Amino acid sequence: MSVDGWNTVLVLGGIRSGKSEFAESLVTDAPVVRYVATAPEGDPEDTEWATRLAAHRARRPGSWTTEETTEDPRRLADVLESAEPNEMVLVDDLGGWVTVLLDPDHQPADDVATIAELAEAIRGCAARVVLVSPEVGLSLVPTTPLGRAFTDALGAANRAVADACDAVVLVVAGQPVWLKSVASATEPPAPATVPAPTAAASAAVVASLADSEPTPEVQLPDVLTHTPPATPTAEPSTPWAAPTMALPMVATGLVIQPGMELPMPDEYAGPQAVDRLATLDVPGAGLGVLDRVVGFAAATQGTSTPAAWGSVRVLLLHGDHAGGAAAGTVAGESARRAAQARAGQGALARLAAEGGASLQVVDAPASAPIEDQPALAPEQVDSALRYGWRLAEQAADAGVQLLVLGACGAGTEAAAAAVLAATAGAEPPAVLGRVITESGEIDDAAWMIRCAAVRDALHRTRRSSRGAKDILAELGGGDVAVATGVLLGATARRVPVLLDGPVGLAAGMVSRDLAGQARHWCLLADHGGHPAVRLAADVLGLTPLLDLRLDLGEGANALVALPLLRSVLALSAALPVHPSLGGTDDTDPAADEPESTDPSYVDPDLTEPDWTGPDSTEPDFAEPEPAGPGPASTGADEQPASGWRAG
Repeated sequence: MSVDGWNTVLVLGGIRSGKSEFAESLVTDAPVVRYVATAPEGDPEDTEWATRLAAHRARRPGSWTTEETTEDPRRLADVLESAEPNEMVLVDDLGGWVTVLLDPDHQPADDVATIAELAEAIRGCAARVVLVSPEVGLSLVPTTPLGRAFTDALGAANRAVADACDAVVLVVAGQPVWLKSVASATEPPAPATVPAPTAAASAAVVASLADSEPTPEVQLPDVLTHTPPATPTAEPSTPWAAPTMALPMVATGLVIQPGMELPMPDEYAGPQAVDRLATLDVPGAGLGVLDRVVGFAAATQGTSTPAAWGSVRVLLLHGDHAGGAAAGTVAGESARRAAQARAGQGALARLAAEGGASLQVVDAPASAPIEDQPALAPEQVDSALRYGWRLAEQAADAGVQLLVLGACGAGTEAAAAAVLAATAGAEPPAVLGRVITESGEIDDAAWMIRCAAVRDALHRTRRSSRGAKDILAELGGGDVAVATGVLLGATARRVPVLLDGPVGLAAGMVSRDLAGQARHWCLLADHGGHPAVRLAADVLGLTPLLDLRLDLGEGANALVALPLLRSVLALSAALPVHPSLGGTDDTDPAADEPESTDPSYVDPDLTEPDWTGPDSTEPDFAEPEPAGPGPASTGADEQPASGWRAG
């Protein structure tokens, strides 16, 4: 969800105000929804009331589970107390609950105590909760004792629940107005002073990420191992690199907060580009499933004839996770991979050079053992998010048209599994891939240690808020936080991102609460057979284009598919429309007639070839020379220039 980081919210509204529809929209992205119905069935002859209840039931998806508390209003508190952290509870509504509470069948009862129990259950609920309630305090005082008792009880319930909830929203004529919010999108937070770190081990990392000035003056690591072959063909005014929104700034720099309004891709250009493919002059059925590449590129570029990505940058995030998350990994292996990429060696650097992409290795802060303590401090999370955002801004300013996101830290798969468990309700064993040793054997003992670490981390944080920054601090760690900042910054600058591996997908899950638009700028080339990537892609609505099951390391898998994706875009832009649909037939001699009316124009096809030259003689047409390499041929020992720099 992309609301302001709340864990519990009360939705108020009048009759037919749209409060229930708005509350349901808040939980549409949740994988597990428990709907709590509180309204009594009413008089069997009251067809209008039965129609209202039927309309509510019809709107509920089949995947939701429904519970009723009409028999015992006190059961609502029990439902909230028993809710699991991976669930979303929708209570609709408190008006029906108060009606049952005041029913003579439930009297005598202590209404005040029951309402207090409900408020306390909301405060201690481990799940995210949305409660709907009618706002009747603006109407006239009822003329009957029963009506006055109802309005008094409902008003008391609304006050107690609003005080217990993180956020309160009033829906008027279908328009939500936030009365209470965890992080208001309209009021930037007050300037804060980031305390200096006390641990010497993390001082260097925090110093590299700290943003003490409002202007982006952080010196990013200059580790480009390959220079892009040419300046991007896009004009400086292209929307690919144009700023899109005015972001809140305080004394500590850029503020990244829930509910940011970032741009969406062009909703018309994508379908138009796909429809155009059906008109091209191709002998077969076309591009198959790769037409999605054309639609994605068209939407992100804002044109129905998208161009192939010219300037591509790979961001390789290096940040290790301590504790059980890194079980089964060789000590120092991730650092070796990062150093290898910096030196222009290894599979990732070679593939980047072959594809004409630049490669930048980014050091993320190391993460503490999540089973024992938070992975990062809150100030480190903010710095990592801003750092990732500025990495994307730096790329956009350099004319980069596509970012490839990967990671090489130890324990990244377990951290991604923990994030998925917290955001999508996944079971850690189901999303943790097998641990493979250097000799190619499966290490089940290490896999069980990772599962236990994630399980203990989720148990430790069962009462914690599930806001985006809280998840990054408790479970995600440095590389996921930096990756989330990259996705948000790229979205703000309209730069598409090619995801590759669990870290990028975990960042996509977290970014939903900060800016739901970010996932629409992401493309997934291949799931690589990784269960966490498959689940996150399904939740985010990202369909992998290929099923190659590559395992070359994050970033490298995407670069293998990049030439194919570029070829598809180049082909779709270059092919003409079929002649039967109004296109020009290239084989028609009339189409080759010169357009110039200048009498001095000479068609080169009508002139005799010039066979003479400085080092040639007139050929003998009677005895043609046998075919063979010409003077410009390259010998067997000559190596073509690739632009790749060895370390």
